[in-house]
Amino acid sequence: MSDPQLWLAAAEIGCFFALVALSIYLVVVGASFFNFAAGPYAMAAAVLTGYATAHWGVPVLVGAALGVAVAVGISLLTEVVVVRPVQRRSGGAELPALVAVTATLFAIQQLAGTIFGRTPVSVAALIPLPDFRVGSVAVQGTTAAIVLVTAVVLSATVLWLRLTATGQLLRAVGDNHEAARMIGVNVNRVRLWAFGLSGAIAALAGIVFAAKSGAQFTSGLSWTLTGFIALVVGGTGKPWAPLIGGLLLGCVQVFGAFYFGATGSSIAIFLIALVFFAFRPEGLFQRKVRV
Repeated sequence: MSDPQLWLAAAEIGCFFALVALSIYLVVVGASFFNFAAGPYAMAAAVLTGYATAHWGVPVLVGAALGVAVAVGISLLTEVVVVRPVQRRSGGAELPALVAVTATLFAIQQLAGTIFGRTPVSVAALIPLPDFRVGSVAVQGTTAAIVLVTAVVLSATVLWLRLTATGQLLRAVGDNHEAARMIGVNVNRVRLWAFGLSGAIAALAGIVFAAKSGAQFTSGLSWTLTGFIALVVGGTGKPWAPLIGGLLLGCVQVFGAFYFGATGSSIAIFLIALVFFAFRPEGLFQRKVRV
């Protein structure tokens, strides 16, 4: 574990996991709900960006803007068309809404495969940074972009949650939406903020990561699983907990693959998930609900 190149690779994949986990985290905080469709939002944005630049000839920034807009739209539709009606009919029960969102996850994947094709799509770098070296470590521009976007998005999200009235309302609704409703907070609007921002962050995660790895219509499920496990490890107690969980999971994936092969890496990730589910389901940083 002394090779700095491996640590860089762990940081790179960990940052991507952290962004997807942050997307899921915002809906947990704002709506007390695990939105498993975050991965497909990221996939849809990445595939649309790659498809638009390759087939429509638009600049990558325009393609990325389309991708983010579509991901935000799908995320808002998930809340308005799927989650909210199911929770209303089920008396707020979580399981029916989780089942409905899981069905949405697969629906988004199949729709993306039908529209954009079922072969991998390459995505141009959103931030075209040159490759460079730091001592003996070779840093690719796509790697630096992933780390940079993660730092900016996470910092902005933390500041927004802590310093703005909208961010504080989001946390208040997630803590106790009935109490928030009684004091006049528009709970439905606040939940839309949570889903909208979740879609935007997932889209950025997918677009910057796809510049490194490419994307295809089946990518969403694996991205959701790793983002969810990163959130399980980090917990929901702090806004930066998804980053901690993502980086730890990135280390497990990279060093697990280095020492035990790809299969060993996958087994190690799910063993980590099982350990946390069994002994610390609240994650490293437990959320304290205000009442």
